[in-house]
Amino acid sequence: MHLALEQFEALLEKVQAANPTADVARIRHAFTLAATAHGTQLRKDGTPFVTHPVAAAMITVEMGLDEDSIIAALLHDSLEDTALTYDEIVKEFGTSVAVIVEGVTKLTRVQYTSKEEEQMENLRKMLMAMARDIRVILIKLADRLHNMRTMNYQVGKKQQEKASETMQIYAPIAHRLGMQRIKWELEDLAFYYLDRAAYDAIVRDLDKKRESLDTFMSDMQWKMTTRLSEHDIDSTVYGRIKHIYSIYRKMYTQKRTFEEVFDLCAFRVIVGNIADCYNVLGHIHDMYTPVPGRFKDYISTPKPNMYQSLHTTVLGEEGIPFEVQIRTWEMHHTAEYGIAAHWKYKTPGTDGKTEDKGDEERFAWVRRLLESQQEAGDAQEFFHDLRIDMFADEVFVFTPRGDVINLPAKSTPIDFAYSIHSAVGNRMTGARVNGRIVPFDHALQNGDIVEVITTGATHGPSRDWLKIVRSSEARNKIRQWFKKEKRDENIQHGKSAFESEMKRLGLSMDAITRSEVQTQILKRLSFGSLDDAYAAIGYGGLSAQKAAGKVRDELIHLAKPGKSLVDRINQTQQRPTTKAVRGIIVEGVDNCLIKFSRCCSPVPGDNVVGFITRGHGVSVHRRDCVNYLNATAKPEELGRWIDVAWADTGKETYQTNLTITAKDREGLVLDIATALTTMKVRVRSLNAREINGKAVAFISLEVSDIKELQNAINKLSGISGVIDVNRNSV
Repeated sequence: MHLALEQFEALLEKVQAANPTADVARIRHAFTLAATAHGTQLRKDGTPFVTHPVAAAMITVEMGLDEDSIIAALLHDSLEDTALTYDEIVKEFGTSVAVIVEGVTKLTRVQYTSKEEEQMENLRKMLMAMARDIRVILIKLADRLHNMRTMNYQVGKKQQEKASETMQIYAPIAHRLGMQRIKWELEDLAFYYLDRAAYDAIVRDLDKKRESLDTFMSDMQWKMTTRLSEHDIDSTVYGRIKHIYSIYRKMYTQKRTFEEVFDLCAFRVIVGNIADCYNVLGHIHDMYTPVPGRFKDYISTPKPNMYQSLHTTVLGEEGIPFEVQIRTWEMHHTAEYGIAAHWKYKTPGTDGKTEDKGDEERFAWVRRLLESQQEAGDAQEFFHDLRIDMFADEVFVFTPRGDVINLPAKSTPIDFAYSIHSAVGNRMTGARVNGRIVPFDHALQNGDIVEVITTGATHGPSRDWLKIVRSSEARNKIRQWFKKEKRDENIQHGKSAFESEMKRLGLSMDAITRSEVQTQILKRLSFGSLDDAYAAIGYGGLSAQKAAGKVRDELIHLAKPGKSLVDRINQTQQRPTTKAVRGIIVEGVDNCLIKFSRCCSPVPGDNVVGFITRGHGVSVHRRDCVNYLNATAKPEELGRWIDVAWADTGKETYQTNLTITAKDREGLVLDIATALTTMKVRVRSLNAREINGKAVAFISLEVSDIKELQNAINKLSGISGVIDVNRNSV
């Protein structure tokens, strides 16, 4: 506990330096309560657990957050890991602190049908808490940052899981909040655990060039400072080496080696006012040759996360390109701390709340994400919308009056129309971009002037628009229109699509008519009636494929245990059928359970055979599977192998496994992951390790058929250093 006390006293010193009027006694009381509540709990490194909340609180102080945030950070693990209650926190520190602590607290562990659904529920809770108080996510970022700083005490699997989650969720959230300093550190720490070899290689290369880089930055800094001083511009100029992950991304996206990356340095010029920003830009362009197409004015057109700066890339005297960012001190503080910098300048109102009128627009993206989650049919769809809304690049376009509208990259005029107002989108009949009529699926570009053509009569969107739009906001508003205006049509449309999907899976609609079965199925689908489910399918809130898949899973779950498939086959008096289950036809049997063997992971196009298991239906194997080839050694089981065949599989995907052998090099794993991503192949797991001097990667992925799998194998085989790509056969 002595270590925790030392760290806390250091925290108090930093608090008093940042805010001399802070109530130190109140913060000390929070520490005492947290230390008492956590008691003898230890972290993985053997230190008292309370050192973690103290470290998180230190990060909130560095962000410039207020007293309640510091107290909430000290208590952020108390509701989950101790006997301390919400009411006790309210009594000791007030409702504001209790709400933040509750928002940061993780969900109680419940059983989810997939990891994605569990993640969606955690994100949903976090987004709802953010909507109430943005400080929730700021403290969550502080919590995650300290955990990543101390991740070396966790086991390898945990490191990979947390690093992946950090790279996919928390670093982009920090970016969306404008918190570049935290974003960079999170990315570098996650990169360290995701691809240690590539990380270490870049660090080694940077160390080799450190002396020359320091000399270059010092020289450029002196020249720019001297020039601006001669023209009476009060400025601060400094250089920095780009962070490790950004260097890696540049190497990967531009397919360069480290030696071919020239712009390793970036310079910042910070001045007192906006006019001087543009004056500095003129001097920089006079001193050095600007690179065409590399100037961006984020002062006149700020990013949605409030970021403002002038960016320009120029060529130095040695022909080496480098970036210069020009901003005011206020812009600089916002660029470093994002929304936390905005929070620092607020003052509480009479009701104790600190929101101002600008918050509604600043935090509108949180509201959109919540709406997206509510309308999404499943976890996979929600994460698709989340990645677009939060993580995708953006395009800036203009209304005819000159107002700036920001949208996800590749947005269409339909996205633009719905960003103006629901009524504009619903009445849209066409669009002009830069004065020219364009089709609905036209991809908008930066600087386009967009005019929406509408009709005064009742019009309404087309269902096809759902396939065109890029933003979840437009998609949700289209769904809401169909949900409200076309219920009867939705039910009819949805029922037809659902019945078609059930037929494709070889399932009879009669299977869901029994009341006890229907009750469980509706519970699984989260609807009160079949008509509600049909309506959701009709307006696009739920896909027929997902609904039928959930019904199939529930029917399997409800199947009576203890009765083997052999018994069921012997009792079956049906004619041979061509109905398929999970894309497989078992002649003479209707609606039997089907599973795909893990030993060989067959996909459509493979020559397959079925094995009648005891109590778990028919297991499908490839005919070149070792287990099938060895069947002759087990005469007693020969009678349990039966003929099966692939049906028309439609859009269903199948899990299979690959093993890649390659030369051990940095960046291999990320190259593999990116290759699969460009093919839009869903990867369920990707692990790699060094075996006998070679890198061996094990991949579990989902494909629709053997053709798609072969394309993936060909793509992977073309990666630099790959020696062999094989399907697992045992």
